[in-house]
Amino acid sequence: MEDGLLELPKGWAWSKLGGIALIQGGFAFKSKDYKNNGMPLLRISNIKDHKVTFEEDTVFLDKNFVQEYSDFLIGKGDILIALSGATTGKFDVYEKDETALLNQRVGQIKFYSKSLISSRFIFHYMGIIRRKILSQAYGMAQPNISTKELGEFAIPLPPLPEQHRIVAKIKELFTKLDAGIEALKKIKAQLKCYRQAVLKYAFEGKLTQEWRETNKGKIEPASVLLEKIKEERKKDAKGKFKELTPVDTSELPELPEGWVWIAFSQLISPLKNSIKRGPFGSTVKKAFFVEKGFKVYEQQNAIYDNPRLGNYYISQDKFNELIGFVVKPGDFIVSCSGTIGKITQLPHNAERGIINQALLKLTIDSRLVAPKFFLECFRSDQFQTKLLKETRGSAIKNINSVEDIKIIPVALPPLVEQQKIVEEIDSRLSIADEVEKVAEQSFKQSERLRQSILKQAFEGKLVPQDPTDLPAAELLKQIKKEREAPVCQQAGRRHLGKRRKIDLSATGRKEFKK
Repeated sequence: MEDGLLELPKGWAWSKLGGIALIQGGFAFKSKDYKNNGMPLLRISNIKDHKVTFEEDTVFLDKNFVQEYSDFLIGKGDILIALSGATTGKFDVYEKDETALLNQRVGQIKFYSKSLISSRFIFHYMGIIRRKILSQAYGMAQPNISTKELGEFAIPLPPLPEQHRIVAKIKELFTKLDAGIEALKKIKAQLKCYRQAVLKYAFEGKLTQEWRETNKGKIEPASVLLEKIKEERKKDAKGKFKELTPVDTSELPELPEGWVWIAFSQLISPLKNSIKRGPFGSTVKKAFFVEKGFKVYEQQNAIYDNPRLGNYYISQDKFNELIGFVVKPGDFIVSCSGTIGKITQLPHNAERGIINQALLKLTIDSRLVAPKFFLECFRSDQFQTKLLKETRGSAIKNINSVEDIKIIPVALPPLVEQQKIVEEIDSRLSIADEVEKVAEQSFKQSERLRQSILKQAFEGKLVPQDPTDLPAAELLKQIKKEREAPVCQQAGRRHLGKRRKIDLSATGRKEFKK
């Protein structure tokens, strides 16, 4: 057929997708015509995770629209694909008995003869060429799939009975794979629960209960250390020390012996700017960024627990101007807008820089709290629950006031017990980490196996061939006859009712008067 195409098994044939199907975009129906019932309108938001669903975000049109816009009716067996936007490239076979109308930004692959082509077979092959489809879509300023380019993709077509055998075998093997993936998902969910259970027991003192009994009388209570540090802070403050309001423990649980309830602010270093929300967005604009200089730490660093992400820098002058927002190795940064409460610690070799507006900087007093203990405590469900209660904002949650965080109560063990708690956490969570690594590897292996199954399928190696099957070349001849039948018999013929012309495009159809 075309140069560069691989040789196919006997009885197979190459065909362009546009040679076996009409490929078109939907119509730009107006929102003022939307109803609460009637004919469902399939919009781009109805294609989710490669599934077409009307379970949510569904609108309807009056059934009178069907006659005027019959070209945009979706039938069982059509393949639908998101043509633009965040979901570009997601596709599925429409398997519903309920007819629907097609909105703009959704593409429809309607086969000229559904009796001669297996929709599900073509669907699986689109899984093979999806990367190529997306590379073309994202090669533009805005992701956009052209229906014309879709029609140019070459499809390896086996005889019809073999198409059905291949689809059945893929379904059988994918069902087993999916069962394994579901089991892996359950393992990951259980690991998450296990991690939080470990942290819960740790910060309730249960992991070190026996250790405390063994070392009874040998451990300096946290309250004693707290008083010592308080006196040191008074001396350093030179008469400007501000006494903190004691924590109200009336509704807090009883703590193990030697532990004490303190306000979060007491864990913070008394040095200036030790707890600081990032500058206003207008203070750190992209216009200020330079190729090399001082790093601007972003929210992604805290969310992904990776201080090395990002490549935004500011000049020496801008750095000096924003000196109050400087972070250094050992400091903690916390995401405080949208996704809030994610935390990471800057390593000893961290780049010198500042935080942006979506981060909170914390410098702890390591005389009172061990850094790893602080990190795990902050990540625990107990603390995160309290933190979320103190957030403000409606659509997007925000940590707007540092004062709200300062008053959160924290259970503080003796310093030596903090180290023991960290050891106990590490020993337990390291096992969970290993199990999760195995699970992640299994996820990747299952995806590779899925692709291997598809590769074998479209090389003609997945199921046995039957020499008595009608060759695909004959199928294509029959499809061509049906395609060249009178216009009134063609699937998806252009509708010109009411003297309306329609301009076809990748993302939809735009009306204009004759």
